[in-house]
Amino acid sequence: MAKDPYRYFRIEARELVEQLSKGVLALEQGGWDEERVSLLLRWAHTLKGAARVVRQARIADLVHGMEELLASQRSSDAPVPGGAVDQLLGACDQVSALLGQLPSAEADDADSEPVPAAEAPQRIVRADVLEVDALLEGLGEIGTELADIRRAVDTLKDLRELALTAGEAASRGGRALAAQLDALERRMAGGAERMDRELRQTRDAAERLRLIPVGGIFTVLERCARDAARSCGKQVVFEACGGQLRMDGEVLDAVLGALLQLVRNAVAHGIETPGLRVGSGKDVSGRIALDVARRGNMAWFRLRDDGRGIDRAALRAALAQRGQHAPADDAALLARLLDGGVSTSSEVTELSGRGIGMDVVRAAMAKLGGQASVSSDGSGTTFELCVPLSLAALDVLLVEADGQTVALPLDAVRGTLRVQREQVVDTADGDAIVYEGRLLPLLPLSVGQAGGAAKPRSPRAVTAVVIGEGGRLALATNRLGGVDSVVLRALPPLTAVDPMVLGLYLDVDGEPRMVLDPEELGGALSRRRGDREAATPCPPILIVDDSLTTRMLESSILESAGYQVAQATSAEEGLELARQNRYALFLVDVEMPGMDGFGFIRQLRADPQLRDIPALLVTSLDTAEHKRRGSDAGADGYIVKNEFDQAAFLAQIGELMPR
Repeated sequence: MAKDPYRYFRIEARELVEQLSKGVLALEQGGWDEERVSLLLRWAHTLKGAARVVRQARIADLVHGMEELLASQRSSDAPVPGGAVDQLLGACDQVSALLGQLPSAEADDADSEPVPAAEAPQRIVRADVLEVDALLEGLGEIGTELADIRRAVDTLKDLRELALTAGEAASRGGRALAAQLDALERRMAGGAERMDRELRQTRDAAERLRLIPVGGIFTVLERCARDAARSCGKQVVFEACGGQLRMDGEVLDAVLGALLQLVRNAVAHGIETPGLRVGSGKDVSGRIALDVARRGNMAWFRLRDDGRGIDRAALRAALAQRGQHAPADDAALLARLLDGGVSTSSEVTELSGRGIGMDVVRAAMAKLGGQASVSSDGSGTTFELCVPLSLAALDVLLVEADGQTVALPLDAVRGTLRVQREQVVDTADGDAIVYEGRLLPLLPLSVGQAGGAAKPRSPRAVTAVVIGEGGRLALATNRLGGVDSVVLRALPPLTAVDPMVLGLYLDVDGEPRMVLDPEELGGALSRRRGDREAATPCPPILIVDDSLTTRMLESSILESAGYQVAQATSAEEGLELARQNRYALFLVDVEMPGMDGFGFIRQLRADPQLRDIPALLVTSLDTAEHKRRGSDAGADGYIVKNEFDQAAFLAQIGELMPR
């Protein structure tokens, strides 16, 4: 597949256009607020600069017109002119249309019709699980029939060769028969290949129909918290994050039932009335927060409230009333709540007092094979639910090791790089590489013996994949197979596999492939690695720019040229990184939120530890005055985005890098 030159620009531009549209509508409602207008100007400037980088002059000109209109009204207190709002929204619409016309790597040919983002279909209706299962079963039957067609094609091939042999020995008629069989074989083979491709795509789509975003239950839980609070004269704010995780709808349904009970319990038993909260120095509104994440092949739900916590005395009294012993250990005492049938409420209401809430939670965990835990202190109560994922959508990086393709969860991958054999450091604990100024153990990814001590096979270079929180280890692989979105399947019961195997997915041929668990890989390596420090032979280049498009473009060019790269999204973040790490060069944007690029370089030149590190300004500002200011601040060069040339860019970098 061809490389998409606008991949990152599309992502950033669409987000910025959406922000601009919402901001313009907010202006119409709230008036020309100077702070709000300044924010819109910054978004517009970032979008214009990104458009200049990828040479989209029409988009840049449209956004420049928006800048001029906004700037003319920055300090105005007058009501927003209706015509101005119409112009700004019209410009946003035009930019969106132009984004939809950008060519992509997925286009089959130059005459393909682009599909604007706004017209992309979105599925919002949940599919019936039984219907999806029936569809998947039918697709399996089609696959069996397709296998029969492939065998028929092989038979035709044998007949064609036999006819050709007979024709050469006998007559012209035999050769004609061989030619006809040859044509029939090609048609059947082509048809089988097309059927196979369509079948794989349909199967993948059908599998994903069973997976729904966890965020789909957030509104239900928020409404539950609101209604429960109103029924007992309390105020509650519900917050949630992690809704992008997609999982089996049946599992999510069971978890939702448990979470609804926990939310009601939080309101009834934990959150205080407004008067009590104010008297305790708390906000008048209680807070209930839900965090959702995937950990290995488990989905983790953490629900916390900032209420009074669990009343231990009331819990002990409730247990005694039931004739049960109350453990002295605090953790064991709280765990008794999860046994069900116990309530710390002194009265029976619609929300509490019957002791059945925890029965619902316990039943859900038993049904799913999950676990529940509870902790509580004076600042609130936390419940955690962990349930296995029978199916889950997962973005992965495909890698090849020992002739097999395996997958690594993409959220655990911190980077990839090509490492020459001479760059591999031989330590007492095994091979290691230098990555972002740190010495990382290099573990050859052998599917048959993950965690083994064998050295990378390639005598010249290896492809290393850095994984783990913060980049804890590097895996040496044969090659990368790209990024894919797969449906993670749980391992069959009683399957004897290495603990490093997280689950399975089906590849394009319908064959099961392994998804590896980064935590298990890290544990295997941590047993042999030591805490060693090493100086990097050549420190990385730090890119300081608030534009995603610019950062990714510069990173791609530099990494292709063999440089290591780090990134910062603001001057303040860049200074913090510069004082904590070693860098060979700084590439700095001029206009950024907060401190600008000139201020960043002045800070560098005032620091004795950083003053000698070269810095280049890379900006869309192309005036003699700005170039003079850059020189006065101490910049070693000035690159204009609108005149960006890759060869000249690399040449200038090479001149400034340490020898």
